[in-house]
Amino acid sequence: MTEASRHSVRLNRRTLLGSAAVAALGAAGIGGFLFTENAIGPWRLTARRLVDRLQDTAGGSFPGCRRNHAKGLAVGGYFESNGNGVELSKASVFRTGRYRLDGRFSLAGGNPHMPDAPTAPRGLGLRLFLPSGEQWRMAMINVPVFLDATPRDFYDRTLAFAPDPATGKPAPAVMSRYVASHPQTAAALSVIEKGAPPATFADTAFFGLNAFEFADAHGDSVPVRWRLVPEHPPGPAPTATGENALFDGLVAAIRVAPLRWRFLVTVGRRGVDPTDDATKAWPADRREVHVGTVVLDQVHTEAADNVQNVNFDPLVLPDGIAPSDDPLLQARSAAYAESFRRRAGETKPTGAVVVKEA
Repeated sequence: MTEASRHSVRLNRRTLLGSAAVAALGAAGIGGFLFTENAIGPWRLTARRLVDRLQDTAGGSFPGCRRNHAKGLAVGGYFESNGNGVELSKASVFRTGRYRLDGRFSLAGGNPHMPDAPTAPRGLGLRLFLPSGEQWRMAMINVPVFLDATPRDFYDRTLAFAPDPATGKPAPAVMSRYVASHPQTAAALSVIEKGAPPATFADTAFFGLNAFEFADAHGDSVPVRWRLVPEHPPGPAPTATGENALFDGLVAAIRVAPLRWRFLVTVGRRGVDPTDDATKAWPADRREVHVGTVVLDQVHTEAADNVQNVNFDPLVLPDGIAPSDDPLLQARSAAYAESFRRRAGETKPTGAVVVKEA
């Protein structure tokens, strides 16, 4: 059995490559995406086509819901900056202080009513409110690398890993052929497969995936990636079971005590560490700077008065933080905007996960 075949066999048993989760590692696209289809000329990949693929993967659209990571809960809290980030970036968020935030935990897939699967990719979107009306929005997931180097790779992979109509499951032979012809995806799978996912949202690390650029007050810039790491094991909370076990466990944990994550920025080496390929991890010996702590102390049913209408566009950035040359960044922004456009004109449902009064 080839290495690619072993990948397919292992992954076919995991939710990661299930029809809901395969698209959930993030919507992708290319810089310069258009929101209209070109009827004349060569076929082009567009934000519309990508979001259509997400809907197909979910078995159709669910009106008013996000086309990916549809199931979620709203959270609130603050970012406590320790001042260490000022060395790297002039962004106001890194000045010592406390900055209000809201956010959203989610699970991969376009069906907001699907049962929680322990192996499903987990998402955390954050919106930080900064001085002078600036915002910083992030869309993170719980794996350190992405499966696709380019937007077209993402689109093609969702086709290759789509369920076979005859069986309702991805076809191992088709998956094997795809992985064998995409060595970057095979390498990313090897990284993602290491270790079982944590039992709860509260003890899960979240990664920004793409590289960004930090610029300091002198105009010098460095490539960076970031991640959130649980500050310490969460306190004891009632064990949750049932179809919403992960989300119910999150609610129980926050009601015991605020949840805290260390915000770590990894500084890359210009010209050495890839900034345009999210399938590749940077070396483990790169410098890391602890810039503060994300504290979540509120949890709510998703609704119009919290984050239901928020687009966690990764290109909403404060002065001092800029996108890298990663082609996925502009594509994610375009696909998120297309998803938002579709649901904006639809009736909003009550959140699929309801937070009951304590």
